[in-house]
Amino acid sequence: MTTGPSNPSNPSDPSELSELSELSELSVSPTAADTRPDTPPSDTTLERLRTEPLEVLGRMPWSSNATFLVCVGDAPEGLDAAHGLDRLATSGALLAVYKPGRGEQPLWDFPTRIFTREVATYELAVSLGWDLVPPTVYRSDTDDGVPLGEGSLQQFVHVDFSEHYFTMLEDETLHPQLRRICVFDLLSNNTDRKGGHILVDADRHLWCIDNGLSFHQEFKLRTVVWDFADEPIPDDLRDDVCRVLLDDADGGGGSGVPDAVAAYLDPFERDALLTRARAVVAEGVFPTDHSGRRHPWPLV
Repeated sequence: MTTGPSNPSNPSDPSELSELSELSELSVSPTAADTRPDTPPSDTTLERLRTEPLEVLGRMPWSSNATFLVCVGDAPEGLDAAHGLDRLATSGALLAVYKPGRGEQPLWDFPTRIFTREVATYELAVSLGWDLVPPTVYRSDTDDGVPLGEGSLQQFVHVDFSEHYFTMLEDETLHPQLRRICVFDLLSNNTDRKGGHILVDADRHLWCIDNGLSFHQEFKLRTVVWDFADEPIPDDLRDDVCRVLLDDADGGGGSGVPDAVAAYLDPFERDALLTRARAVVAEGVFPTDHSGRRHPWPLV
């Protein structure tokens, strides 16, 4: 089974997780600062995320697993978690959300190391040319300056936290982005697309976060994005899927699952991704939830 980079033993002190988990949650106000990541992300940003040491600033609110806001590299003088997310986001520091594997709650229907799927989801979005997921990288527990061992690291985007899918739906100018998210979640088989997992920044650009429960080999789609059911999937989205994921035998120009995605999936999950891609192209319409049970809980 292929599950991304190797998983060496973690030399960190187990007491560190308990200590960091007791940090206060960072305070949030519903204000969107202009901190949108570079699109596409610069090589410098990705390299910093992959290599520089991390300084834990505090726990992210509303997280079921151990999830931390970190400063990547040297923190500006006077940077203090007590300032809250708003001041931190405008400090000029490169901030990121760190999800260590050691902080995950086990799930009966998903394998361990859910954080690797955060990386796979980003790599799928990049392969498709869809600017949906903030830059996300794998950090090894052999890296210097990684406080809790291997995990995912995603560039932090400061947004208006009072908004979510159901408020965004009222803005028809956002519907093209929401349709693209709907197709993306079909491909990645997102099992937990809550309304609060879609964020909008100051430029009215939408971002998908909390993508770890994805790519299961069984079809487990659970999402709030059902408002486009039975509508035609836009041709440009189907063309992207065909261009990247479908090979000549399927009438496409791609070569199957991109290597950067395949590295984090097992063979059954890779085959299932291709099956979903073929269905998106062949069916050509957004699906309907006839069961009424394909919704996450809570909805936001």
